[in-house]
Amino acid sequence: MNNMSKTNGVTFKKTFWEKIKNKSEKNIHIIIIGTKPDIIKQAPLVLELQKRKKLILLGHTGQHYDAKLNEDARKVFGITPDFNINAQGSLHQKIGQIISRFGNILFNLKKTNKNIIPYVHGDTTTAAASAIAAFMNQIAPVHVEAGLRSYNPQKKIFTSALKKFNFDNYYKNLIDKKNWTKGSIEPYPEQFDTRVVGATAGLHNAPTQINKENLIQEGYSENKIFVVGNSVSDSLKIATSKGSNIFKKYPQLKNGFIRFAIHRRENVGSYHRFTTIFEVMEELVKNKKIVLWLSHNVNKQAIKDFRLEERLKMLIKKYPNFLYSDTLWDYDDNIAALSVANLNVTDSGSEQEETNLLKVPSVTVRFGSDRPETIWAGGNIIAPPISKNFLLRVIEGAESNSMLKKSPKLYGSNVSEKIINKVENILERDGTLFQWEHEKYGFHKLKFWRN
Repeated sequence: MNNMSKTNGVTFKKTFWEKIKNKSEKNIHIIIIGTKPDIIKQAPLVLELQKRKKLILLGHTGQHYDAKLNEDARKVFGITPDFNINAQGSLHQKIGQIISRFGNILFNLKKTNKNIIPYVHGDTTTAAASAIAAFMNQIAPVHVEAGLRSYNPQKKIFTSALKKFNFDNYYKNLIDKKNWTKGSIEPYPEQFDTRVVGATAGLHNAPTQINKENLIQEGYSENKIFVVGNSVSDSLKIATSKGSNIFKKYPQLKNGFIRFAIHRRENVGSYHRFTTIFEVMEELVKNKKIVLWLSHNVNKQAIKDFRLEERLKMLIKKYPNFLYSDTLWDYDDNIAALSVANLNVTDSGSEQEETNLLKVPSVTVRFGSDRPETIWAGGNIIAPPISKNFLLRVIEGAESNSMLKKSPKLYGSNVSEKIINKVENILERDGTLFQWEHEKYGFHKLKFWRN
């Protein structure tokens, strides 16, 4: 594009440095995105900062390079990046490139003598690597969606259900917090990523009270942790206001359906786990349920790797009640369809939040959840793909159980406004989010202190 230039692997808008030099504002707010989920959840913060006429830079790491994964930024939210780090290669290579290239940008931005406030989101590789780059430049990022930790039901819950399955008993055991333990490497690498960000953050924006409690237990300062809700609630409001034509393309979805969205590494990388999910979906289709299977690059690859292509083609050809989407949908279309689903079968983290806000029952095909509050509230149910019969029974029970629709909404509203308010309050009080210990204690303000 004519308005872009490339330096040391990073693509910049040609007006990038001029934009900074010509602005008198003391603070630079840098919103970092790189994956579809953090585009969706960071966009409302960009819009809130724009409304307040702040100096904003929107940076993309390139973690999700597929154009379809990035269209929501422009099409739904009307924002475009000021720079792209263009990280490529395997996971460890992307991490290294983001740290190095974003670190260099921050190093040069510090020369402007402005106060730099990066915002990183959740538990992505983009968030972890960007946070490291900031921290090593003595810059503390704002952590949006902080404190996500995986909780798992005790093994006996699963083994008991495998021996003798009763949906009501299984559901009752899952909503009892006493039957859960904390600590898991799944989702991978997200549980690593979110902990890395936590160690660097100058402000932790926790979606719910359980997230705040996680952070306090890990030793983070309570005066830097705030329960604000989840910015996905703002994104949903924006997306639903756009309208959608998705039901013109898929009129069968109007009156309810079962939606499958599978992409977790631990599922698509496991022959047993992925084929179990696929076979359950196959069984539901044969039982005349209206089923939507949303494709994703990684589940397309799993279908190929595990030799399921012919079975998928047969379902598409033989069953009009089976709908297969070969491409990802725009966020507004996705939410419009999700809002009328009878049941969402997913391994996504964000979809557990979205279904809670939309009051759509959800089955999460994982061994645990980093959004356990959605399960304890009764609207989401854990069902790891241990066996076909077990997973099928859970899905059938969840679809017909009205209790899952009665779950309260958990993630608040006007969340982006609350986050920016917290940032501005801390900046007004302390001047910066990064503080040495003598600054935390206020010794640097005493008369004898030599600054």
